[in-house]
Amino acid sequence: MKNKNSNKLIESYKEVGPYLGLGTQLAATIVLMFFLGRWLDSKFETHPILTILLAFLGGFAGIYNFIRAVLNINEKKKSEKNS
Repeated sequence: MKNKNSNKLIESYKEVGPYLGLGTQLAATIVLMFFLGRWLDSKFETHPILTILLAFLGGFAGIYNFIRAVLNINEKKKSEKNS
């Protein structure tokens, strides 16, 4: 009984494993670009402009990477099933 539950848990982690880091990667991209914008604003004295601009750029880049990674993972799963 314990072995079956253990195998189900392992299979579940194998299924969701590739997706677990995607949310963190998305958030990290946005946060890093936001703080880069704040730092550049303090350097060039353009206070909210670069912060807002780079935060949006980070959001778009993060979403793009998120979608690209999900599509790549799904494509790999399809090719494994067809093999």
